[in-house]
Amino acid sequence: MNTPPSPAAAVRTDGSAVRIGALVPLTRPGWVEAGRHLLAGLDLAVREVNDTGGISGSPLELVVRDTAADPQRAAVAVEELHHLGVAAVVGEYHSVVARTAAARADALGLPFLCSSAVLDALTERPTPWVARLAPAQSHGWRTYGDFLLAAGHSRIAVAVDPSVYWASGTRILREHLTPHGATVIELDVRELDPGAVCEALVDHRATALLLLAGHPEPAVPIVEHVRRDRRLDGVLIGAPAGQPEFPQWAQLLGPLGAGVPFLRYLPERLGPLGTRVGKALRERLAEEPSFVAFEGYDTVTVLADVLRSHGPDRAGIAASWPQVTVEGTRGRIRFSRTPGIGVWQWAWAPVQVVDRDPADPTRFRIRHTG
Repeated sequence: MNTPPSPAAAVRTDGSAVRIGALVPLTRPGWVEAGRHLLAGLDLAVREVNDTGGISGSPLELVVRDTAADPQRAAVAVEELHHLGVAAVVGEYHSVVARTAAARADALGLPFLCSSAVLDALTERPTPWVARLAPAQSHGWRTYGDFLLAAGHSRIAVAVDPSVYWASGTRILREHLTPHGATVIELDVRELDPGAVCEALVDHRATALLLLAGHPEPAVPIVEHVRRDRRLDGVLIGAPAGQPEFPQWAQLLGPLGAGVPFLRYLPERLGPLGTRVGKALRERLAEEPSFVAFEGYDTVTVLADVLRSHGPDRAGIAASWPQVTVEGTRGRIRFSRTPGIGVWQWAWAPVQVVDRDPADPTRFRIRHTG
């Protein structure tokens, strides 16, 4: 299914717009809340670019495609956007989907600025065509591991829904935690219902349970069972991938969903640009903007700067990644080659471990910074 053009596309009246493709999960089984925030950030930045003269007088237009967390659908969308003549592709939240999109963009010679996906191996080989704003999974999840160690956790269970992304996260945590004397215990949620997960936590004497599984299923029922099992009162529930970031988590779990630390890619305090953009995003979304919305805004900010300097030529855009130096909402953005990562990487966006305050689940507490 094709998604209607972004509202920001309304400025195009004569066919002269500089078009960029946007990959966003807007329907299930994609994480729709994340997709909505990502698109809000992308669209706000496009509107601001156009309000200040566009790209050398030409308006910027988003051509949005819904990936629905489907890699094959993303591959088809990249092909279509390529043939539509977009200057570049941006966006995507789901790592496995972004990996497929990056592979197609690389094969087609189409610049792809990935907004949110964190999987280290976004491409199988180094490529000049792909750049990324989100921190690599290994960077963020090691920070999460440091938080667990500082909090005194040494027996850590992971409730895993097997996939490339969750398996990568489990490996990163084990490699980081084991040298410090911690044990990582894998619980396969395809084989264990929430009640069996509770029994396993008791049997293994786990002090922490990390939800490396989808939201709302099976993450929400697992939280409900663990919270209501008095034997597990002292067990920390964590969600490195950020499930508690979005309002649906609090709506479904209420007070049970508070105190679940997750990774968030924001600084402790936003600067003037971030504060202004945060206010605009809050008005647009009618709720607190997530870090994903800021990632979307920063994506267009970077690409607009590149387009102003190098024009819409695809090869010129790709060649410009190492010259980028742009003030984003969360700091100055520059791309570099990072060991073990085949794309141009912003190293690094700020990293926090945050949870919802049990005293007020609408507020967030910073528990650790990386």
